Amino acid sequence: MISKSQISFVKSLHQKKIRKEYGLFIVEGIKSVTDFIHSDYTIDAIFCTANLIPKLVNLSQKVKLNEITDAELKKISTLSTPQQILAIIKFPVETSINSEILNNTFTIVLDGIQDPGNLGTIIRTADWFGFKQIICSEDTVEAYNPKTVQATMGSLSRIKVSYTNLSAFLEYVKIPVYGALLSGQSIYNTDFKNEGLIVLGNEGNGISEAVLKYIKQPITIPRFGAAESLNVAISAAIFCSEIKRNILN
Repeated sequence: MISKSQISFVKSLHQKKIRKEYGLFIVEGIKSVTDFIHSDYTIDAIFCTANLIPKLVNLSQKVKLNEITDAELKKISTLSTPQQILAIIKFPVETSINSEILNNTFTIVLDGIQDPGNLGTIIRTADWFGFKQIICSEDTVEAYNPKTVQATMGSLSRIKVSYTNLSAFLEYVKIPVYGALLSGQSIYNTDFKNEGLIVLGNEGNGISEAVLKYIKQPITIPRFGAAESLNVAISAAIFCSEIKRNILN
């Protein structure tokens, strides 16, 4: 059973300002919730229907597990078709970006990404290819937006997403900074070596002028057909794939 005050509070977490105020966000679906249970994130509460409770037998005694009906779940879910379980997760502790952890690895950098589905897909793609961190500009959509979280399919539990002033951050970066641009060296002829930042820009405007000046190596994905543009999440997947191919070869 869930109280009216609990319903009201969970529904309030649909709003960014409330998520930020309380440092809590919503995760839905058994696969995604299970991924967060087995991660370093802290679970504040879980609401689920009776048939899923046996699947949560290894849950820590400290986690508040609340059995609810389908009708009650529908009231608090962010989905048009709720997935029988919803968890409230605490934001991770914010830490500054340590430039040392950027060495000898590749990191995706997102400049002004606005669509939560795109961000979620990029996070999921990064997880698939073994990337560990994504750095976002301050105007990039929130990683804890319910649509972003849903699109990650649990991968957010394994990828560190940081937000920062990209201009100030890139000014002191020592490793190669690659940028996805319409003009530049073909990605298929690029030797990415063993480290670097991969900067991907806004869906409509590309990389901002403030960030563009820090791009040392412009890279383009050649067009062979007639499409006007390439979705930023697809671009991220191509970059991740090519980087891993370079490393493996």
